[in-house]
Amino acid sequence: MYVKGVGPARAAMLEAKGLSTVEDLLAYAPFRYEDRTNVKPLAQLAPGEMATTIAEVASVKSSQLRRRTALFEARFQDGSRVGLVGKWFHGDYLKTVLAPGTRVAVYGKIELDSYTGELTVLHPEFEILSADDEGEAAIHLGRIVPIHEAAGKITPRVMRTLLWRICEGLPALEDPLPESIRRELGLPDYGTAFRELHFPKAGEDLRQLNAFRSGAQFRLIFEEFFWLQCGLQLRRSKVRLQAGIAFGLTERVREQIKAMLPFKPTGAQKRVLGEIARDMAAPHPMNRLLQGDVGSGKTLVAAEAAIIAIENGYQAAVLAPTEILAAQHYLYFKNLFHKLGYVAVLLTGSSSAREKGKLKELVARGLAQIAIGTHALLEEDVAFQRLGLAIIDEQHRFGVMQRLRLMEKGITPDILVMTATPIPRTLSLTLYGDLDVSVIDEMPPGRKPVLTRHVSEDRIEMVWTFVKKEIEQGRQAYVVYPVIEESETAALKAAEKMYRHLKEVVFPDLRIGLLHGRMPADDKEEAMAGFKRGDVRILVSTTVIEVGVDVPNASVMVIEQAERFGLAQLHQLRGRVGRGAAQSHCVLVTGRMNDTSRERIRTMVDSNDGFHIAEMDMKLRGPGEFFGTKQSGLPALRIANLPRDTEILNVARERAVAFLENPGNEREKERVLGYLRDHWQKRYGLARVG
Repeated sequence: MYVKGVGPARAAMLEAKGLSTVEDLLAYAPFRYEDRTNVKPLAQLAPGEMATTIAEVASVKSSQLRRRTALFEARFQDGSRVGLVGKWFHGDYLKTVLAPGTRVAVYGKIELDSYTGELTVLHPEFEILSADDEGEAAIHLGRIVPIHEAAGKITPRVMRTLLWRICEGLPALEDPLPESIRRELGLPDYGTAFRELHFPKAGEDLRQLNAFRSGAQFRLIFEEFFWLQCGLQLRRSKVRLQAGIAFGLTERVREQIKAMLPFKPTGAQKRVLGEIARDMAAPHPMNRLLQGDVGSGKTLVAAEAAIIAIENGYQAAVLAPTEILAAQHYLYFKNLFHKLGYVAVLLTGSSSAREKGKLKELVARGLAQIAIGTHALLEEDVAFQRLGLAIIDEQHRFGVMQRLRLMEKGITPDILVMTATPIPRTLSLTLYGDLDVSVIDEMPPGRKPVLTRHVSEDRIEMVWTFVKKEIEQGRQAYVVYPVIEESETAALKAAEKMYRHLKEVVFPDLRIGLLHGRMPADDKEEAMAGFKRGDVRILVSTTVIEVGVDVPNASVMVIEQAERFGLAQLHQLRGRVGRGAAQSHCVLVTGRMNDTSRERIRTMVDSNDGFHIAEMDMKLRGPGEFFGTKQSGLPALRIANLPRDTEILNVARERAVAFLENPGNEREKERVLGYLRDHWQKRYGLARVG
């Protein structure tokens, strides 16, 4: 379909925003709607009302109110004696936009300035009006108007015009949703839904529109979730038809698990192991997600699952995202399995070629029962004699193809994916709808919640005094620095500078260690080993210690520039302390903060509940950023929004399950399967393994 007004330059701007086709543009939902039906001349405006007025910029001026705060003012007139003053704080950028003589539509809350007696509007929305004909001007005024995000130099006004032209010329569209579902839920047809998404009909409730709950919006959100859930349900049923390994749960397996256990497992660990054991005993591949907050004991459960595989004559593999985490797992499994006579090996990128060769031979000949490693485990020449269980830790850090490569090293091995980043139920239904989910929701006995405090950077000396007291009582501390603006080099410099400052000025009589991602593997291991032994009292680090580091004697976590971290990362870092019997503390040190970072810090201070923190994280960052869409395999939802649309997701899931179990007629089911194949296959391919 040709769209008037889209030449090569605009097409390139749209494509940069991911809008390559008319279908993409139709699914480009407004982020807000404004009621511009109340269009008045300046003389009829009344204080306290929300109104739109059309006027000309008569004059502009900038003034400095106080240090760093500039005020930009534009005076509007329409030929009457009444004027209107628009005010914007930090609005200097408008000097080149609102030049005198510019004709604009201004929308906002009208106020009366008690000092000057003039009508004013603070931070109004505005649109520059061109010499459009009467018909096109009516798109932007006198109606409920959609506000779309700009795309390059394509303003919301131009975007609205393009979408009006598309909607006006839209041919009759075949509706992909099953008619029975449309009828049951009273959904508008496909074409009507798109038209009313962008140009709501007269009389629509503005609050409903801005809450994305109009009939058209509901239909399009439901549809996205419906196709997603159909795809996940089909994948799930397909996996269940695959032949897998039926592991025997023998008395020998039970004895080995008992002999390995370092302490009595919690009730939650027992329940979760039962779920995993039942899956492993079944004759089809296990695909299970194991969630548990930091320190809840997921690795112990994974070790028990590995014993089931090993005692049945198979091998297990553990894939970890970083060398530090892989090394931690290796030491943990080696200590647990040594007394059972199992051999564990560690494969990482920093191993020498000779070492790698020897270790690969042990794995290939079946002489090593468990192989733990980073991406090095996925290299083509790593072959298992008999891989039966693949354990993937912090799996959201891996691309989908990497996970598939590990699976292909066995013949339909069982898959256990683990994460210490608690995933909101809404996201797990979407991202992991084809996995069974186990949750460890109980901490080991004796663990005390970490006390979290917020301190501004100008009071840092108080923090060091507190750290010194803890160290004098025999404890240890972490001091962590963020990766600033994606620059690892800047983070390393900050960490190295603070390392020297703490070592030479603040704690000259203490041994202080430094750990960052660019250090050679041997130096990293030595830094961690020194901290574990207790020789190093304070470990200064970048976020490489985010996961997998377990030092029970460490009771203080100081996070510098905490406003730069995401919530999930702050929670992971806090989880490095609180692992021993002593009361532990997390101190969040911040500089200047915006509203979002304030909300993050407040959430951390108020809560230790990983699932609550995950929900807040998703609300603050949005689901696409929650894990990073490309890595996680999260399908790109165009109109639906996970935090906002949870109840619609649940409705869509119920309808998808019911439809696939009982489609009414085979022709309708074939049509649905065909649409999924043609339109959604690529998206579901992403969600294949965890």
